[in-house]
Amino acid sequence: MASVQYQTESGAKVFGMLAEFANPHTLSEGAKKVRDAGYRKWDTHAPFPVHEMEESMGIVGKAIAPMMFVIGCAAICGAGGGYLMQYLINVDYSIIVQGKPTYQAWEPFIPVTFELGILFTAFGSLLSMLAFNGLPRHHHPLFNSDNFLRCTDDAFFISIEAADGKFDPDQTRRLLEEAGATNVELVEDPEGNA
Repeated sequence: MASVQYQTESGAKVFGMLAEFANPHTLSEGAKKVRDAGYRKWDTHAPFPVHEMEESMGIVGKAIAPMMFVIGCAAICGAGGGYLMQYLINVDYSIIVQGKPTYQAWEPFIPVTFELGILFTAFGSLLSMLAFNGLPRHHHPLFNSDNFLRCTDDAFFISIEAADGKFDPDQTRRLLEEAGATNVELVEDPEGNA
């Protein structure tokens, strides 16, 4: 099912719906209702970590396996590449130590192999974290909401994107109000990335 492009009366594209909640408990309960309603493209925003929010959103451990696979592949590529590089260099430019060429011994290759494995693991972790979080994104449409700016201070929010297949402005507003939202607003996307 293709997503519908919603527009405001002024012609601006709609990014989604933003709902403010009074405290972490109502935010968690609201997240459960949004999850149970079947929405897929939504998020919660709070000034501090809210315990058990992952369970309320239904995302427990979903990103761990793919991220660990990427990180593991990066570590293997780094360590294997480091070892192979040293081996090939020592075949072409052999250093004789105690009458034996060094490419026949694996021990001297361990420090570089270990360090390249660690380096590639760090880069794999960073890149998979950026990909999972959808970064870099220079501007997010939620920053256009004056209410959302309080998210880093004392406010709790749920945002549902218009790109979600279940998004309907009237039904989504009704769901968020029934979930305990104190303020619900439609968020425009001035760049048209909805």
